[in-house]
Amino acid sequence: MTSTRGRIAALLGAVAVVAGTTLAAPAVAAPAAPDRHGGITGQAPCQGMPEYTCGTLTVPLDHSGAVPGTLQLDVAMTGNADAPEGDLLFLTGGPGQPGLPLFQRIATRLAPLLKDYRLVMYDQRGTGQRALQCPGLQEDMGSSDLTPPRKQSIADCAAALGPNARFYSTADTVADMDRLRQALGAHRLTIDGVSYGSFVAERYALAHPAHVAGLVLDSVVPQQGYDPLDLVALPATARVLRAACQATGCTTDPAADLAATVRKYGNGAQILDALTSYEFADPNYGGVPEVLHEAAAGKPEKLQAFIADVHTNDAAPAELLSQGLHAATLCADGHYPWGTSDTPVAGRAAALERTRQALTAEQTWPYDAATATGLGSLLVCQDWPREPVPPTPPAHRKLPDVPVLLLGGDRDLSTPYEWLYQQAKSAHDPKIVIVPGAAHSVQRTTAGQQAVYDFLLK
Repeated sequence: MTSTRGRIAALLGAVAVVAGTTLAAPAVAAPAAPDRHGGITGQAPCQGMPEYTCGTLTVPLDHSGAVPGTLQLDVAMTGNADAPEGDLLFLTGGPGQPGLPLFQRIATRLAPLLKDYRLVMYDQRGTGQRALQCPGLQEDMGSSDLTPPRKQSIADCAAALGPNARFYSTADTVADMDRLRQALGAHRLTIDGVSYGSFVAERYALAHPAHVAGLVLDSVVPQQGYDPLDLVALPATARVLRAACQATGCTTDPAADLAATVRKYGNGAQILDALTSYEFADPNYGGVPEVLHEAAAGKPEKLQAFIADVHTNDAAPAELLSQGLHAATLCADGHYPWGTSDTPVAGRAAALERTRQALTAEQTWPYDAATATGLGSLLVCQDWPREPVPPTPPAHRKLPDVPVLLLGGDRDLSTPYEWLYQQAKSAHDPKIVIVPGAAHSVQRTTAGQQAVYDFLLK
């Protein structure tokens, strides 16, 4: 079985934190002088990337103005400010992933577009050098969405972020994006969003339809948000594993073996977590059918070692994927069995248990109801302090009538392509590309890149 040590490199585009670089990480708004002109200040050649321009955008901590304070967001741009098609804003995922450490790799990947577009990336609030820091949660979860953390880690994170945690919602990021658009001097943006970045792109388009020229949505999270019970990914596992098995010539039924293993050991959440991470290392899930077959037959040792190896290699610092920001955003945005984060904490566990009891085998197979109600991001928000949450746009609202490309991989468990087809219903005449054999972040593949080139080069 292929090692999972490539997980972080694949997730973050093979980014490494440069040795000796000091990374500042305030947990709340950094004290900074307001930018009176609304522009990108301190523009200069990027450190280590002198062919590009970097600067700082200052935004309000609270866009309503009720709470004082500012945040500084690091921005990087290619030099072609007069590009004929304007600005292409590339949005990373997570939530919690930075933009600037990926800039050179993305610029190289999108090089054929740069005669027509100026590429812009930025560190969304709470990420990168100014990442929200929650050491316990970071240690427990690393780069995973699904690993259940310790309750103490959740409590410590919520205490560290304090009441300002509510200012790290997607609505706040969308407001930052419009400040960035204005600072760039752009009337409209073309937006390329991957994973959570696709969700941010959709929410921006719904909030500011007149300022969007086109959308590339890669590894799509639908505009209604992610399902904390993962009731799409659970059944999609059977499809994905069987397709990978057929591609590699395995002779077992990994979906049936997975179902038998979950029934026998009750470890569905651990398996889903491991498989969702492993797709970054090997979209063919090499070796997985064999270890599932052995586990179903009563020999779980190899499966346990696989799960442990994946978890170990999911480790990541907050500067590359902030679990503090991840928690703050998902808990502010999410809709859960108990409601939202403005629901009293005391009743949440009972509501979740009622949901577990109501789930059917058809909804969760080849897993079980305990898998759906035992996932890390869900459990973080079950214990997250009560807080006001921002309003969400109506679920039925359509995206603006602009060109939309939706990209998916048929081996993706992080954002199964069923979500892509759900989002397609909210777009006007979208172009859909499903890349066979591709997992999460389809633009890492040659076919995904070509689909973007064909879509954006007119």
